[in-house]
Amino acid sequence: MPKTEKTQAPFKQVVADLLDTSKPFSPTLLHRFSDIDPADLAALRIAWPQINPERRVSLLQDLEDLADTDTLVSFEDMAHFTLNDSDARVRAIAIRLLWETNNEKLIPIFIKMMTSDPDEIVRAGAAGGLGLFVYLGELEEIQTDLYKKVEDGLLSVYHGTDKPIVRRRAVEALGYSSNDEVPPILEESYTSTDKDWQASALFAMGRSADERWGKKILAKLDSPELDAQLEAVRAAGELELQNARKPLLDLLKNPEELDVDLRSAAIWSISQIGGKGVRERLEKLSENTEDEDETYFIDEALDNLDFKEGVASLGILDMTPVIDEEHTRIVDLSSDEEEEEEEDDDFLYGTKN
Repeated sequence: MPKTEKTQAPFKQVVADLLDTSKPFSPTLLHRFSDIDPADLAALRIAWPQINPERRVSLLQDLEDLADTDTLVSFEDMAHFTLNDSDARVRAIAIRLLWETNNEKLIPIFIKMMTSDPDEIVRAGAAGGLGLFVYLGELEEIQTDLYKKVEDGLLSVYHGTDKPIVRRRAVEALGYSSNDEVPPILEESYTSTDKDWQASALFAMGRSADERWGKKILAKLDSPELDAQLEAVRAAGELELQNARKPLLDLLKNPEELDVDLRSAAIWSISQIGGKGVRERLEKLSENTEDEDETYFIDEALDNLDFKEGVASLGILDMTPVIDEEHTRIVDLSSDEEEEEEEDDDFLYGTKN
């Protein structure tokens, strides 16, 4: 059996390579920082101040990229230790590496960084990182007193005088919250003349699992502001808004004309919504693309659609928001009403061959 990079090179050589700026740091060594051995981490801590600042940033960026593509790696220990780095760029990436870590010990750390870090990007990142704990708080998976500290901290930041990016990230984190103070905040943000605030409101609405926001999300699906449109498309998928199927399918009639992020968001959202015409559209998109990455992504969307349809076939009611002209309501889409709406889809958007 061939030796792995980990057995070929002792960690002291990895540290030496980090210190040596005369040559690029080998990407084959990045896995050495996943679930790092305590002794190796201790050695890295000693050498860290001597490592070139740009190389420290580059290393954390590479670890973040790897974490995005490889679900088997974990840089939690590495991220914890770099939260105190002197470079704000490193601190910001370290926070992002911990965004999916549900360790309650992070709560006071993130709250302190959100309110006290000298860099606004770091403060904003910490606010965003608290979103997971709002979600866990709603599920009663963290202590009640800790959840209250999270909510109070985020609400204080929103009502405070920090930079807009920090306050907007606080709003986004609060999207999961059922606190009565949150809906007016989302309303205010949505009606802002600032497109960034609108986008943050839509992002939070997508997290809310609250059908009250359906009409507002639908209204922004064709927004001339790309960020707002993008977040509306994502939110429509998160809330599984059946009335969004028609505009999303229409949006994907000419996918080559769309911004790449908007196209990806629309593909994933229709896979979350499902319904008549969705599978055909996704399969056609897959057939017509020559991009391997996009083909893989569409295949994942089709798998997600399979899962949704599989759940429905088990007889579990699909209780998802449908928005009509008069009011927001929840309906059982296993009823005849879905058939009527799908026939309308065919007439208006040509989903029948």
